[in-house]
Amino acid sequence: MGLELNKNERLFIDLDICTAGECKECVIDCSYFYHRQKPGNNGIVSVAELATYAVVCRKCEEPHCVNSCPVEALEQQKDKDKLLIRHNMRCISCKSCSHACPYGTIYPENVPFLAHSCDFCLDRRDKKDEPLCIKTCPYKALSLKKGDTKLDENTFLVGDNIIIHSTHWDREKV
Repeated sequence: MGLELNKNERLFIDLDICTAGECKECVIDCSYFYHRQKPGNNGIVSVAELATYAVVCRKCEEPHCVNSCPVEALEQQKDKDKLLIRHNMRCISCKSCSHACPYGTIYPENVPFLAHSCDFCLDRRDKKDEPLCIKTCPYKALSLKKGDTKLDENTFLVGDNIIIHSTHWDREKV
């Protein structure tokens, strides 16, 4: 039997667990070929960064994080609800954005010098075996969840492949 991909399953990450204090740095393994070749190159770092910018970031009117970057690697996209993006090819990992954020929502470990990317193991998943990142997360912050069901409180869809749980900040509904 070949790969049987369930396209409704998305990578679920619980940011509350990731930032609870026990996990000082991400120690999970990644099955992506190029990530296995270089220790510390972990695709989940990019997922956590995207999740943080989409859900936890307070989307300030005057973004101190963006203004503090000496190489203009951080950008607040006005046309996309002030979503932050980090231009990996510009970033020098000085972490000035992390220090400038008055709310502490740019975690220093999410601003690595090397660019990481996650392909969500979409072409390597089958029903019998979950992705390596999920199996090796010692705090059980990762899992696969169906994206077509009703989401719990403080749980959000981010893009096509990620579901995030975070209670760090409740954004006011305008």
